[in-house]
Amino acid sequence: MSIKETFTVTGENLLKRIKELIAEGNVTKITITDKGGKEIMNFPVTLGVIGVVLAPIFAAVGAIAALLTECKITVERTDKSEEAEHTEAAEPTATEEKSEGTNIEVH
Repeated sequence: MSIKETFTVTGENLLKRIKELIAEGNVTKITITDKGGKEIMNFPVTLGVIGVVLAPIFAAVGAIAALLTECKITVERTDKSEEAEHTEAAEPTATEEKSEGTNIEVH
């Protein structure tokens, strides 16, 4: 399940806000629209993305920011309760770790 949030920002604060959202870590997709609702840019944010990959996106966002006076950022986030369930399911319990361990016999 994902949650969508929309923020209204000025063009000069657009790049700063995008970087803040990516730094939060639970963002999966970002869409930028103008104040009329026309989609300008849409890009996925995946785990493990490094600065080199994001550099062209930041350059494009900066160019867009120079042209727009006001825009909206729509952010799609993963649901935190859903993340917790997946994390708990992926981590083995102490009893599972013991049963899957290697048996070593010393003679």
